[in-house]
Amino acid sequence: MVEKIRQQLSGKKKAILGFGREGQATYALVRKLFPGEELLIADKNLSVAGDPFLKNDSHIRFFLGDHYLDVIHSCDILVKSPGIRLNDLDPPLPAEKILTQTGLFLQHYASGVIGITGTKGKSTTSSLIFHILQVAGKETFLVGNIGTPVFNFIDRIGKETIIVFELSSHQLEYVRASPHIAVFLNLFQEHLDAYSSYEDYQEAKVNIARFQGRADYLVYNSGDALVDRHVRSLGGVQHLLPFTMQCEPQPGVYISDGQVCFSDGISKRPVWKLDQKRYLKGEHNLRNIMAAAGACCISGIPDEAIREGILTFKGLEHRLEYIGEFRKIHFYNDSIATIPEAAMEAVKSVPNTDTIILGGFDRGVDYKPLADFISGSGIRNIILAGVAGRRIGESLEPFQSKEQKIFYISRFDQLKDIVFRETRPGHACLLSPAAASYDEFPNFEERGKRFRELIRSKE
Repeated sequence: MVEKIRQQLSGKKKAILGFGREGQATYALVRKLFPGEELLIADKNLSVAGDPFLKNDSHIRFFLGDHYLDVIHSCDILVKSPGIRLNDLDPPLPAEKILTQTGLFLQHYASGVIGITGTKGKSTTSSLIFHILQVAGKETFLVGNIGTPVFNFIDRIGKETIIVFELSSHQLEYVRASPHIAVFLNLFQEHLDAYSSYEDYQEAKVNIARFQGRADYLVYNSGDALVDRHVRSLGGVQHLLPFTMQCEPQPGVYISDGQVCFSDGISKRPVWKLDQKRYLKGEHNLRNIMAAAGACCISGIPDEAIREGILTFKGLEHRLEYIGEFRKIHFYNDSIATIPEAAMEAVKSVPNTDTIILGGFDRGVDYKPLADFISGSGIRNIILAGVAGRRIGESLEPFQSKEQKIFYISRFDQLKDIVFRETRPGHACLLSPAAASYDEFPNFEERGKRFRELIRSKE
């Protein structure tokens, strides 16, 4: 695979666009393959020029600061990092000039990849699949949007290695190959600030299956109307494996007689009993379990390993993470919930929620369905943060019941006094913001960490 990438890039003036974790991993591989060639590195961050990672490399030309995109005029190909937008360029760049680490890897190793996308549940489902594969004794790596660039493992990948690849819309946008097993979880409004339209965001996601062939599989949520519509419009030749709670598709993954069942279209078998203990709470996580079970059944993983994997997987930080009981109040950290639908699922999963913390950075999503849901949820205290919080409040006030209290805060840290004063003993306080964190925090992880610190602090 590495040799094929070398051949593809050979003889071309190469630029790396974006020098975060993925850009650095791309640099390491490109420099290994082409040690003496000039390499262009472009990034809006001026401090990249002083990165210790580059201090001994005398064959670099930088394009930094506000005009970093000028690099496009000085190279034959760009290896673009996720999140950097090129769609607004006039004239637009030829598609063949834009490469990505994800696209390069899929071009040459798609047959060994289980790829997972969706607006919500990607990290949980990817991590669960990875955990099940480990339980089964498979050689596997978990890479992609979850935080580890796939090129970090490229020298350790063999013919039997299974790559579990969490794929964001940004990583999928420019790919021209799709994973052997694609898992498509759901579609909701998110990242609207990064795309010209909601439709453009959806089209990027659909690339997870757009280039599949006859030997490939698509595990998809047929209960999600948007996902189902896109799958039908593809008219692809891949094997389809829907998962749903609403019927018994053949083939498919579905609920029957209190069990998660798998059918290959010829025979069916139970894989997981619903009354068994699981750490992943809520109906949304049951869908994640169904998706993971489908992907693992296709991969030939024994049912015993799938059951043990589901039983022992404890979930991830900031995803309905139980922080503990403090002053007789139960606290849950669901900072990953950056859209209304995720917050609503969290409330369903924590039925004794007395206080919820919502809001943050406003990306223009529709909060009216969330407001309607919260007003009828029985939650007594609603703490609203940031610009998104104020907009949620505007949507909520017409539905607000007499028993509900709304508290607006200008800084995240102000929530602590309200939470401990207003939440009834024996009930729960839930951080499930339905908004991004970028107004006060660089990411949802830092927001979740700060929530834990505030609640655990004795001050």
